[in-house]
Amino acid sequence: MTATESPAMRTPLLAIHEAAGAQLIDFAGWQMPVRYGSDLAEHQAVRERAGLFDLSHMAELRVRGPEAGAFLDHALAGRLSGIELWQAKYSLLLAEQGGIIDDVIVYRTAGSTDADAEFLVVANASNRRAALDALEARIAGFDATIVDETDDTALIAVQGPAAAAIVAAIGLESEPLDGLRYYRSRPAVFEGEDVLVARTGYTGEDGFELYIAAHAAEDLWRALVLAGEAHGLALCGLAARDTLRLEAGMPLYGNELSVDTLPAQVGLGRVVALKTKGDFVGRSAIEAGPAPDAPVLIALVAEGRRAPRSGYPVLDGDRVVGAVSSGALSPTLGHPIAMALVEPGSATSDSLTVDVRGTRLPARVTQLPFYTREARA
Repeated sequence: MTATESPAMRTPLLAIHEAAGAQLIDFAGWQMPVRYGSDLAEHQAVRERAGLFDLSHMAELRVRGPEAGAFLDHALAGRLSGIELWQAKYSLLLAEQGGIIDDVIVYRTAGSTDADAEFLVVANASNRRAALDALEARIAGFDATIVDETDDTALIAVQGPAAAAIVAAIGLESEPLDGLRYYRSRPAVFEGEDVLVARTGYTGEDGFELYIAAHAAEDLWRALVLAGEAHGLALCGLAARDTLRLEAGMPLYGNELSVDTLPAQVGLGRVVALKTKGDFVGRSAIEAGPAPDAPVLIALVAEGRRAPRSGYPVLDGDRVVGAVSSGALSPTLGHPIAMALVEPGSATSDSLTVDVRGTRLPARVTQLPFYTREARA
């Protein structure tokens, strides 16, 4: 390691991953399991039974104070002051120019009034510093504080049809989880430790994300593994998480989202609260909209077994009109799928192809998501 390099960050569960034989990679500066065995088997386990993920690399930023809600309304694209206690909301952190610095989930974790409000902002691991810097720069003038709790927090996800049964079996002290709606959360206690149980996820399946103090992560992980034995629970890495979210049509920062991309270009205009709140960072740029020739996100499906990968050129006839942002041979659907950013004029073309290592793969424009659990049922 050179003097300019820093050691990779370790999740509280790294020793467990190593003992389980996980293949580890450096992801956003963290040592993370990319797979434990077969990507396909892990993917199928989530679709058919349940999968267990370590997401402790995600950033947790706590916002408190009488003006916490007003601050988040100013700093983010959505109207966060209006969410209910224990509700979660997907939002965007925008640059002044309207581009996306990060996409986040915000939970209201305390307070039914402004005076005692508290929120948890969960940002992507790769954008921890950028998100924190932007929020800290925007908090001036608001009676609110931000605390980065990432290093003290573990995040464990259980996703799949059996997720509810598994989480219910670990002995949480909580109200029954069967009444917990999607994008809602609930406080709980596990072996004396506070847990935030959220019915959220990034796979297209039912599931839960559990936030707990880092020092208690191993005990919670082991309890979930034990409870999952009767349900075919699989340990899952980042590779399966990526194909699961792609099938579900969920964007990934650095692929579909970037600081050079406005929400309207990627189908996220609905996330921006232009009508329900006043000024916020990026509002003028959002009102102006993207340039007429700015690329737009489309969904593509193809036949065969050749997978379109990120960066592969997309052609309309003989002209390159964009590139694949995410692509794979869908494990669930059995054919190639991709999201791509292309010229607006080609977004509905019926003559698109993807250059897959020199071979033109005919691709048809479709609607997102590629997969829903309701359709499969």
